[in-house]
Amino acid sequence: MATLARPTIINDLPDVILSNIIAAVSDVRSRNTAALVCRKWLVLERATRTSLTLRGNIRDLFMLPTCFRSVTHLDLSLVSPWGHPLLSPRATASSDDADSVLIAHLLRHAFPIVTSLIVYARNPHTLQFLPVQWPQLKYIKLVRWHQRPQLASGDEFNLLFQGCPQLGSLDLSTFYCWTDDIPPALELNPLVAGNLTVFNLMNASFSEGFKTDEIRVITKCCPNLKELKIACMFDPMYIGFVGDEALVCISINCPKLTVLHLADTSTLSNCRADPDDEGFTTDDAKFTVSTLIEVFSGLSLLEELVLDVCNNVRDSGPALEILNTKCPKLRSLKLGQFHGVSMPIGSKLDGVALCQGLKSLSIRNVGDLDDMGLIAIGRGCSRLTKFEIQSCKKITMRGMRTLASLLWKSLVDVRISCCKNLGASSSLKALEPIQERIQRLHIDCVWDSVEEIENLNGVEYGFDLNKTNGGEASTHPNGSGDTFGSMDDDIVFNRNKRCKYGYDLNSVCMEDNGHGNGFGGRTWDRLQYLSLWIGVGDLLTPLAAAGLEHCPNLEEIKIRVEGDCRLWSKPSERAFGLSTLLRYHKLVKMHLDCGDIIGYAHTAPSGQMDLSLWERFYLFGIGTLNLRELDYWPPQDRDVNQRSLSLPAAGLLQECITLRKLFIHGTAHEHFMMFLLRIPNLRDVQLREDYYPAPENDMSTEMRSDSLSRFEAALNRRQICD
Repeated sequence: MATLARPTIINDLPDVILSNIIAAVSDVRSRNTAALVCRKWLVLERATRTSLTLRGNIRDLFMLPTCFRSVTHLDLSLVSPWGHPLLSPRATASSDDADSVLIAHLLRHAFPIVTSLIVYARNPHTLQFLPVQWPQLKYIKLVRWHQRPQLASGDEFNLLFQGCPQLGSLDLSTFYCWTDDIPPALELNPLVAGNLTVFNLMNASFSEGFKTDEIRVITKCCPNLKELKIACMFDPMYIGFVGDEALVCISINCPKLTVLHLADTSTLSNCRADPDDEGFTTDDAKFTVSTLIEVFSGLSLLEELVLDVCNNVRDSGPALEILNTKCPKLRSLKLGQFHGVSMPIGSKLDGVALCQGLKSLSIRNVGDLDDMGLIAIGRGCSRLTKFEIQSCKKITMRGMRTLASLLWKSLVDVRISCCKNLGASSSLKALEPIQERIQRLHIDCVWDSVEEIENLNGVEYGFDLNKTNGGEASTHPNGSGDTFGSMDDDIVFNRNKRCKYGYDLNSVCMEDNGHGNGFGGRTWDRLQYLSLWIGVGDLLTPLAAAGLEHCPNLEEIKIRVEGDCRLWSKPSERAFGLSTLLRYHKLVKMHLDCGDIIGYAHTAPSGQMDLSLWERFYLFGIGTLNLRELDYWPPQDRDVNQRSLSLPAAGLLQECITLRKLFIHGTAHEHFMMFLLRIPNLRDVQLREDYYPAPENDMSTEMRSDSLSRFEAALNRRQICD
């Protein structure tokens, strides 16, 4: 009797193919699950794991994993207790060095081929003993939110450069240091500086940013840079401000740049601008359009450019037109305080609208940008997938809606912030043409009148593009790229009959979206990420009525609350309105940022609420959501530099029974943290004081390492069902 053939299973695949399949899995939990299938899969998963983030306590060295021998990217910045020195000094110098060398050696033994490292370097011991363990290191990111040690300028970086002769990429974007630490270290280590191709100095902790002389030294020492991100001082009120000379130095000394970010330090803060601001500053930036043209001409390889300044750059249109011709590979552009970026005359496009290769565009504080300029951008930059507009007072819903209609085939990521005429309802109404395609969205929760928006007729939603400023648009089917006519016009508008450009945008693409009601629906089918800004004291409950009733695939939401609650006696309602988010059934990840709420951490004056009661207001109802991950920033009292989890907040957080990860970006008392042990599936909890300056006093029960270690030990002793 013939035996039945055994069915083919996945384990019958050759090891090479199976290894490639497992290597293609990026989700960490999925990889861990695959490793539990059998011994063979465990070996293949470990052999293909190239990136690892350690989260254990450094005192538990016996638990250091030794099976990840193929890891090339190692992240040590989140080792517990967070922010405490990885290689901490002991009582005597000899024991200090011995312990540091031992820990560094054990890490090298566990991960022998690391080429990329992220580490929290609170003291110089970490830089002295750790990077030298991997001579082949090519990428390093340093993290430090605490105060800089009292060392001479450049000493820390000298230790780093001496131990990493092959360093090619250095990221200091979250490393608290001084601007004058960088140039001396580069000059003392010319070989390392010459090897650098990526240098990130976009650090929000710099009080003034880099000056012209420092930029000259940095670019001269690093001629092979391909990516440079640097926080600058553009304000002409300061000595050494960045102007014509510094910009020209960059283009001459670093001609290989493909990524260049230059931003004023004032633009790196999270503070919201005034929506009523006209967009013009008192002083102008001290670099000219001719200088910009010279810089763009010298950086022909640019693919990504950020020029975010704090003073007016007037009449920038001609320079941006040159940018299109001199930098043909440019795909991402961000401009701040640039004026004249798009001022079409009739049907003729100009300025940034001629940069037809752009896929990402961000504009901030453009005082003279109006709806017609915005429409010109939509006509010219037809490949945009990401668009951000901030603090542009003249932009209205009709201009934004027309832009969305023009870019309905490509635009999937939109940020609308601090625009006076674009509140929540008007922003969502403007984005209806792409609501079935958009994947990431940011709006301001300024609750404008929903009834007023809905009562507008179709003619008022858009513009008649045939007659604008006395000019006429091209009606040729193959209209050139520098006029309002384009090859996609027959797609954006009615493709079946020749007619004038329509302005009833309610009927645009009715056949293409598969529904008979055009864009009038309330479903945002592909929206996966939603970011919201909301003022202190305002409620979240009108969110659905504003236009976000149904988001079936929304997985992640970020809510940032800003304002001074000391100006309020109490909120108008009992709860902020987190229960409104119950309608989003796939929502599993939340960032609730109350860090920019200012109030009284301790006893409040008569008639005022302290921060604990405000925390109760904002967290009330969070237990009803099915969240798996939560990042929470407690409100702050700037007078005492305190951001601490309160008793009401701890009590409400313990009701989130589905949480697996909880990161509190502040401090908390040990007995408040013990409340969190009542969350049955909670697996990963950490306190992170990741704000400048992080508290230095480690003797209180809020920050003491022993307190955090006791909580983590209690958390790890629990049995997790899965």
